[in-house]
Formats: sequence, structure tokens, C-alpha cells
Amino acid sequence: MKVREQFIIISIIIVLAIIGISVFWQPILWAFLLVGPLVIMGLFDIFQKSHTIRRNYPLLGRFRYMLESVRPEIMQYFVETDTQGRPLNRILRSLIYRRAKGENDTEPFGTQMDLYHSGYEWLEHSMYAKNNPKDIGEFPRLIIGGKDCKQPYSSSLLNISAMSFGSLSKNAVLALNKGAKDGNFAHNTGEGGISHYHLEHGGDLIWQVGTGYFGCRKEDGTFNDVTFRENALRPEVKMIEIKLSQGAKPGHGGILPASKNTEEIAKIRHVKPGIAVHSPPSHSAFSNPIEFMHFIKKLRDLSDGKPIGFKLCLGRKQEFMDFCEAMLATGILPDFITVDGGEGGTGAAPVEFSNSMGMPLREGLIFVHDTLVGFNLRKDIKVIVAGKIITGFHMARAIALGADGCNSARAMMLSIGCIQALQCNTNTCPVGVATQNASLVKGLVVEDKAPRAKRYHEATIQSFLELVAAAGLNSPSELTRDHISKRVGLYDVQTYHDIYPPIEEGCLLDINSIPENYQKFFQLTRMMT
Repeated sequence: MKVREQFIIISIIIVLAIIGISVFWQPILWAFLLVGPLVIMGLFDIFQKSHTIRRNYPLLGRFRYMLESVRPEIMQYFVETDTQGRPLNRILRSLIYRRAKGENDTEPFGTQMDLYHSGYEWLEHSMYAKNNPKDIGEFPRLIIGGKDCKQPYSSSLLNISAMSFGSLSKNAVLALNKGAKDGNFAHNTGEGGISHYHLEHGGDLIWQVGTGYFGCRKEDGTFNDVTFRENALRPEVKMIEIKLSQGAKPGHGGILPASKNTEEIAKIRHVKPGIAVHSPPSHSAFSNPIEFMHFIKKLRDLSDGKPIGFKLCLGRKQEFMDFCEAMLATGILPDFITVDGGEGGTGAAPVEFSNSMGMPLREGLIFVHDTLVGFNLRKDIKVIVAGKIITGFHMARAIALGADGCNSARAMMLSIGCIQALQCNTNTCPVGVATQNASLVKGLVVEDKAPRAKRYHEATIQSFLELVAAAGLNSPSELTRDHISKRVGLYDVQTYHDIYPPIEEGCLLDINSIPENYQKFFQLTRMMT
């Protein structure tokens, strides 16, 4: 006999039994307060047609969905080990929390990492290590601005990566911006435009201009020179970043769920409220590399010479080669390039894009850096990276591979209270970070969380400098691929210099010196000239 039939028979027996007993003892009828709802729910399960399990297993089938709903919490709190957990494991999350709270961030009893597992990496130290990170400068800065930039920016080596108001709550934006102001680092607005929450505390801003041109948009969705200039001239805006693509959903465009598109956010973005907002997958202001370079110049002129750069997750390598050739042809160079990796985060992305699109950060960074070197452009352009930059070692590795500075989004979110609940796309973030639900947002206290962002930033920069000092170096800029070793097999270890040999400066400008792995990117017509 099937469970469905058993439920029907048992329900009939219990109901008849209660009625029979009530003839002799009426208080038994109170049992219907418990039995009645269960019978009704079971009957509903039997006659509904959406869920086979509930239809075949009335009442019992409901436990399956209940357990499934709490599975993430069970995994996070009771099942996963310290080295597990995605996208950030518990070791990394705990480190961020401790640094943000100003607590002891040391670990007892040695590493939990498997040092003999393929992929393990380490920084090579020196017997002549520096005694104190202050010997190399406690907080070195990065000057961003090329030959055509009239307002160079002195940037921290670690800044807040792009996250829009809309994706984040107003209190999250306020906390991050105040932390950036107090800690003297920059806050990237994301492509959602500049809100008054970005301006309230006066933290340095990197204004990101995406394909939707939010904050500098005409009614038809095209670029608006007038509103761009109004925002670009704000004193808080220190740099402007053109977003071509991001790591979690390259070539897809941004998504703001309808539940997050409030009237306030719609007003900032110049869109209608209450609807899902999709940024186009590509820009309408330019359609080829030459036009893109002229768009960069246009933004630089409209902003009175502030640093202009672009962000991309590398896809077709040929297209980045075309960018470099366009820079040479026009003489127009971006002041910086932000390289995002396929492991980058987002509030919402299709699974196929998040899992199977976009070049990982290390490969993307190495190609961008080497290509700029090959075209003799690297000395004029700063390279920033984003994509799971959490610890001082992550910063050291990125700079050794060719970056000048780093951005971090998820670590900054965690520093102000994110618990990796993975509900960013549902408007139900339980800690008020990635939601527009007023009740949940209220739980995030700006005055408490802003200092945490500052402390996390300061402690991470300090740990990075300690690593540089341990390597015996005088400056972060001295880090090279020779300093990072990687286990590529049980008995095989190579440095990143061995894995990715650097190329000679200017080698891509001469037909006779083009490395073999780059020759396929050059068209025959160019090779003949």
C-alpha cells in the first residue's frame, strides 16, 4: 500500500476515533485543533499537482522541502570544514571578521592547508628579511594618472571594488564609504550611479560608468555629456572607470531585480521603478577600438583631466590586442585598467555565465600585463585587479604577477557584516547588506560597521607589507613572478616566472621579435607592413 493511501486510511480512522470517543468524553474534540490542520494539509498535498513528492507522500513530503530550505545553513554551520565553503571558505571569512573587529588574527598549531596538493602556492622569503614593515613604508600609495591626466590620484594599494547602490543597501553604502573616508582608501560606486549615500561621508569615489550609463543617461539609454560632466566634476569623484565587463557575467550586462528597484534607486538611475533593470551587454557610445579610445579622451576632457580607465574580464585575447593597437594609433591611453577575473562576485548572474564564462584572474592579469609590456605601454598605464582578493598574500601574488594595486568587494562586504548567506539576488539578505528591505537594512548600524571596514583594510595592508618585508624587499613594486612558487604536481614545483615567462619590453612592435605564442594574434596584413 502506498503512502498516499495509508494517509487517507489513517486520517479516516483517527477522525472516526475522535468522534466515537467524544460520545463518552467530549473534551477529546479539542484534538481536532491538531489533527484537523494536518488532515487538511495532507489532503491539499494529495490534490495539488505541482509537487510529485508531496502528492505521493502527503505531509511527509513537506519535510523534504523544509530540510532543503535550511540546507545552506546546516552546511555552513555544522558540516563544512574550515577549508571548505564557497565561494569563500571559513578560514578566509573568519580572518576578515577578526581583522574587522580588531581581534587577534593569528592561528595556532600550524596550517590547515594541504601543502602537497597541486595548486598550493607560497611566497619565497629571504634570510635577509626586514625587521619591520615600517622599513618599507607603512602605507605606500599608488599614483594613478598618465601624461594626459591633469588630476592624478594618490590611491591606496587596496580599495573597495565595484558594488552599486541597489545591489547594496543604503546603510551598506554609507558604512563602506565612511570606512573608506576614515581609512584613506577609495570606494568604487559600481555601475548604478552616484547616490547621496556615496557622498554623505565624503569618501573618495571611483565612479563606474557601465553600459546602462546610469547617472549619465538620456531617456533612450544613451550617453549624456551634460549629466556626466555634472557628476564627474564632483570633488569626491577621484577616478572614472568605464565598465566593459565583469568577472561573474562577462558579456551579459548587469541585472537589478525588480524587488530592489525602488523609487529612490530608479530616480538615481533614470529608469522606471518596480521593474527589473538590465544593463545592455555592450556600450552604445562606441563600436570599435578606435572609437573607444576617443570615448576615453572625451570623458577625460569632460572631467577636466581626471584619471580615466576601464574594467574588463578578459575574453578574446585578440580584442585586447586591438585595444593596444588602437592606443598606439590614436596616442590616447587610459590611465588605468582594472582586470576582473572569472571568479569575481556579483549580486545576480546566470549560472552558466558565473561558472563557465570569463578568464580567471591570474591568466587574465598576466596576459594584460605582458601585452602592455610588449607594446611598450605598461609604463604609462596602471593595472588594478579584482577577483577574490582577501588577504595580504592575495595582494602579493597579484602584484608579483603584474598588478599595481588591488580591489576587493566580497571581503569588504564581509567586513561590514555579510555572512555569505548567498541571498544577494532575492532581496532577503539577513544582515541588511545586499537588500532594499527597510526592516533588514535597519539592522545594519553604520556607526558600528564603518570602523570595521577601516580596520579590515588597515590590517590587510599591514599583513601585505609584512610579507613584502619577509621577502627581503624594499618596496611592493619589487615583487616579481620569481617570488611566488606553485606546486604543479606531487613532485614538481615551479615559480610563476617558470610557468609564465615574461616577455621583452616592446617586442610586439617589431615583426622579428614577436614571441611565438603571440604571433597568432597578428593578422597577415599587419605582418606584411
